[in-house]
Amino acid sequence: MTAFAIPFLLLTLLLGVNKAKSQSFVGVNYGQVADNLPSPAVTAKLLQSTSIQKVRLYGSDPEIIKALANTGIGIVIGMANGDIPALGSDPNFAKNWVNTNVVAYYPSSKIILITVGNEVIMSGDNNLITQLLPAMQNVKNALDAASLGDKVKVSTVHSMSLLQQSEPPSSGSFNPSFGDVLKGLLAFNNATGSPFAINPYPYFAYRSDPRPETLAFCLFQPNSGRLDANTNIKYLNMFDAQVDAVRSALNAMGFKNVEIVVAETGWPYKGDSDEVGPSIDNAKAYNGNLIAHLRSMVGTPLMPGKSVDTYLFAMYDEDLKPGPTSERSFGLFKPDLTMTYDIGLSNSGQSSVTPVMPIKTPVTPSSQPKNANWCVPKAGVSDAELQGSLDYACGQGIDCSPIQPGGACFEPNTITSHAAYAMNLFYQASGRNPLNCDFSQTAMLSSNNPSYNGCSYPGST
Repeated sequence: MTAFAIPFLLLTLLLGVNKAKSQSFVGVNYGQVADNLPSPAVTAKLLQSTSIQKVRLYGSDPEIIKALANTGIGIVIGMANGDIPALGSDPNFAKNWVNTNVVAYYPSSKIILITVGNEVIMSGDNNLITQLLPAMQNVKNALDAASLGDKVKVSTVHSMSLLQQSEPPSSGSFNPSFGDVLKGLLAFNNATGSPFAINPYPYFAYRSDPRPETLAFCLFQPNSGRLDANTNIKYLNMFDAQVDAVRSALNAMGFKNVEIVVAETGWPYKGDSDEVGPSIDNAKAYNGNLIAHLRSMVGTPLMPGKSVDTYLFAMYDEDLKPGPTSERSFGLFKPDLTMTYDIGLSNSGQSSVTPVMPIKTPVTPSSQPKNANWCVPKAGVSDAELQGSLDYACGQGIDCSPIQPGGACFEPNTITSHAAYAMNLFYQASGRNPLNCDFSQTAMLSSNNPSYNGCSYPGST
């Protein structure tokens, strides 16, 4: 083994560790409205071969919960809307449910959250709506009685339709007709430390506005962005805009400390001839670029420096679902366990797809200036392109904490500055191969040290 190989091997191992640690916010929805799914045991093994660390179930199938035992994978289990009246009116019903579906399997099966109902407020069923908070409280009381109240959280899942206004994100607000109900639910979230779970789907935003520029905005691809005139923040993707609209709505109601969880988001890879948006390319771009964005730990403009827990929809297609073809075409994996398309979820090291940054024309070493030790952005590159480079670089496992809030290189808090640090660090960590300072022709090598004040850019002098 050469002298170079040893440090390179160590670097590779360190990057792998960092990358593995960074996946705790990536989850997947595991629906079962199908007649061709692999067994829970087989699915559990498949999940362990990926970087997916959490699974959301719509029910509490004991076979799945048992199959996930001792895997370390976090499990979200769900209660059906139809169970809410009994849960809300009968504490014993809640206690028996918790004993049967949680206590019987915990801690071997790492149950982390119980969702009581799905999009209940938008159902229009007043009985369900009025019983939702009592049901959540009874479930929480049952967990407390089993000494699990601080380990297993309780919440419910909401539709984006709760928002009366979402554009611009800073003006996000909930429909006031749901105000009293939401205040009670949010007070519960705040008091118990449970998340506000929401289902943002940029896919549906594009379907209602099928312009090319909207598609690029929804797929995290280069676009002109959308300016929030209230904050002077330019949003470069729909996911951040939707999540920040929810953040603004929560803040406006006085619940700034309630965290957000994305319970569902995804993009169909197939649809009927009259459906706009479904395709393999679009699904791969959305999910792959979303994962890269989450891995970068850049966060959203209103919640910088952290990634929101996000559950992709979905593990498999559900072939028994009614409706258009797209409803049965969200699966990341096929029943034979192969990937529908590769978005870099495999732990094997063979899958490192990150659709954000296709290399166009690699730069050649001979074209670089002498003593070019740092990789920096080219002049005139758009914020959208730099955001893509930033997401890509930080998504590869390098340590981007210096450009997160409180880090030595967080200021100036600009995309250009943060991208410059991340691009250079990726180049240095990749053995200073000039091909790794391309970033779709948005970067170049420089002999000028870009370090400033207390912010030190790696690179030899």
